[in-house]
Amino acid sequence: MTGARMDTLARLRGRIARLEAANGAHDLRRVALGHDEADAVLQGGLATGALHEVFAEAGRQAAAATGFVCGLAARVAARRPLIWIRQDFAEREAGALSMSGLAELGLDPRRLVVVRAPDLDHALRTAADALACDALGGVMLEVWGETQKLDLVASRKLTLAAQESGVTALLLRVAATPEPSTAETRWMVRTAPSPVVAPWMAWGAPRLDAELIRNRHGQTGRWIMEWMPDACRFSEPAADPQPVAAAPAHRAHQATAGVDRRSA
Repeated sequence: MTGARMDTLARLRGRIARLEAANGAHDLRRVALGHDEADAVLQGGLATGALHEVFAEAGRQAAAATGFVCGLAARVAARRPLIWIRQDFAEREAGALSMSGLAELGLDPRRLVVVRAPDLDHALRTAADALACDALGGVMLEVWGETQKLDLVASRKLTLAAQESGVTALLLRVAATPEPSTAETRWMVRTAPSPVVAPWMAWGAPRLDAELIRNRHGQTGRWIMEWMPDACRFSEPAADPQPVAAAPAHRAHQATAGVDRRSA
């Protein structure tokens, strides 16, 4: 083996060792999601420059997982461009992404570039190339169905690329079974009821049942997360979703007024 090949092999071994080291997570920058309990379990928030997996069943659960990925992307992007890589099969199953829907979620569609890949091989190569660009805020890869190509080796390549550039990789898996990978976190996302906040509104804020089923360096958990489009962050559901009228500024508090009447 030549000296150049030995040097390359040594560098690769060093990168893999740093990746698999237990204390490597403390070197990652984290972005708070806004949900206090989830952020506490994540030791401050979602790690950037890492790979995160989001799983969901087909149907309406896929829509919930897509919204969750959009929320994660909005948190980690920091107003930088985003790339969404989709297989052609994903678009045939779920339809095209709605730019107006993304805007309603708080994700600026002008910062999003959608790439359609003919198959998984092209999608994986495109994702790896995109993760090498440190000007991006995040790379989303959407894969439908079971596949043997997205194995431990493929996930390690994505993780190394994300770690090298600092760009966060978000892998959306629909109708698939979780397999061993190097992902920093793995989520299972489902829909959650969104109570109507007022009679004149058709629906409330989006709510998701988000289960953290794998955390490489911490605990797991399950929470109901409410997405706040205006603030672009997750939060804990309000105890009372009904709007409360503010007390008039020119009038004393009702309790104080009652005391004054009784003492008069």
